Amino acid sequence: MKIAVPREIDAEPRVAAVPETVKKFKALGAEVAVEPGAGLRSGIPDADYEAAGATIAADAVSGADIVIKVRRPEAAELGRYKRGALVIAIMDPYGNDAALKTMADAGVAAFAMELMPRITRAQVMDVLSSQANLAGYRAVIEAAESFGRAFPMMMTAAGTVPAAKVFVMGVGVAGLQAIATARRLGAVVTATDVRPAVKEQVESLGAKFIAVEDEEFKQAETAGGYAKEMSKEYQAKQAALTAEHIKKQDIVITTALIPGRPAPRLVSAEMVRSMKPGSVLVDLAVERGGNVEGARAGEVADLGGVKVVGYTNLAGRVAASASGLYARNLFSFIETLVDKAARTVAVKWDDELVKATALTREGAVIHPNFQPKSA
Repeated sequence: MKIAVPREIDAEPRVAAVPETVKKFKALGAEVAVEPGAGLRSGIPDADYEAAGATIAADAVSGADIVIKVRRPEAAELGRYKRGALVIAIMDPYGNDAALKTMADAGVAAFAMELMPRITRAQVMDVLSSQANLAGYRAVIEAAESFGRAFPMMMTAAGTVPAAKVFVMGVGVAGLQAIATARRLGAVVTATDVRPAVKEQVESLGAKFIAVEDEEFKQAETAGGYAKEMSKEYQAKQAALTAEHIKKQDIVITTALIPGRPAPRLVSAEMVRSMKPGSVLVDLAVERGGNVEGARAGEVADLGGVKVVGYTNLAGRVAASASGLYARNLFSFIETLVDKAARTVAVKWDDELVKATALTREGAVIHPNFQPKSA
């Protein structure tokens, strides 16, 4: 059983294995091959992989039974994988039908880590949580860097510096970590979300919850714990409340995403204009179209003296930490795909984790959510 760790292409700084997980793969009976330089951007030299028992090889993926990546492989990469190999990564399948077909045509069994079900046994495999946690932390760090003032209140002989006012929109994993980080830095924090269950979590972190708490709000959560799309009437009421609140804020961090859909627009250009010059917005949903009107992916936009930070892949901006967590998520999943006695790959295709994450198998797209539309 051979596991390959290729170097990520483009600007992705994270890596899918760390020396700790290499040792664990070896204990499962796997041979581990790592492409040269795969971990450098996460602060892991080749020598550290070798010390953990991996082989460093330019043709690491050749003949590999399992290929682990951060990002979905491109067509040029797939040409080097053997047919039947398991390819496990963050696949970004929504709206990428052509990419799924390319993986199916390559004959690989592709698994999307971000589709892992949110059940107790899969918590340790939850890449959305591990990476969003770091993205929420980094969002506050980016905001602090762009903000021309201190976060905490400071009382000095020369006068008092007021505490920064931070408003977090969307209180999932990223939002909760953003609240906690901003509070640790000494800011006055408020937060909003359409799910009533998070109000208590927000308040437990020392922040104030802001929302239109009507009957629709009380029903605004799916059985899986995700936010529902709200009615136009509710959105209008919430937007009015938000618009009034945003005027008084120094920093706004938006984190709202709905799986498989464009990011909801939470902050209009008019709201941005209402903020004081020097204020900062950080849009964590910019890769899905953005929560903030005027946000530009990969850039810091200056809109009338208000900065809108649109950096993509915020978790990748703390690559060493993100890689360590992601690698453990991967190992925990792969452990379920291996026959420990025989030390071979043994996928249980009827396992709920496999059924939830498997995208392609034996030349076809098999996930029910991404079946090709019939003519």
